[in-house]
Amino acid sequence: MNNIELSKQEFSKKIENYIEINKSSYIDATVAISEIENLDYSVIAKLLTRPILEKIQEEGRGLNLLPKSKNKLPFA
Repeated sequence: MNNIELSKQEFSKKIENYIEINKSSYIDATVAISEIENLDYSVIAKLLTRPILEKIQEEGRGLNLLPKSKNKLPFA
């Protein structure tokens, strides 16, 4: 891990900034920031805030990487 310890809020802000600048997905932004900060993937889950995690999960469902949520209304 980098010498500078990241907090959840700092990590989330970096992800949000990366998405805004690069117009990427939350999954791609999380991977990119993790590589930039030289973070081990086992540490990332501890750094994700609930809103970011929910957005990553929703992207995963949209890409069929996670099972679909049964709480979603069946409207298009």
